[in-house]
Amino acid sequence: MKNRNKQINKEAKITIGLYLFYFIWWYFFAYYKSDDPSKYTFILGLPSWFFMSCVMGLIIINILVFIIVKLFFKDMDLNSEEIEK
Repeated sequence: MKNRNKQINKEAKITIGLYLFYFIWWYFFAYYKSDDPSKYTFILGLPSWFFMSCVMGLIIINILVFIIVKLFFKDMDLNSEEIEK
């Protein structure tokens, strides 16, 4: 039971860290890298700030989540009797 709680806490911290990384990434490109609309550069027809914050951010966070889940998360039975005690 103690190992399970330790693993759950570890997974929760990793999840919060990933979310904070994604939010900081999105916020940085959406608010700090957006300029005057007359000076926009475009990537695939989208303003570069939008492309980097929404498109690339999503791709990067999906790859990171996949890697982190494969490396650090463990499959646990949540229906065991230990939880009910």
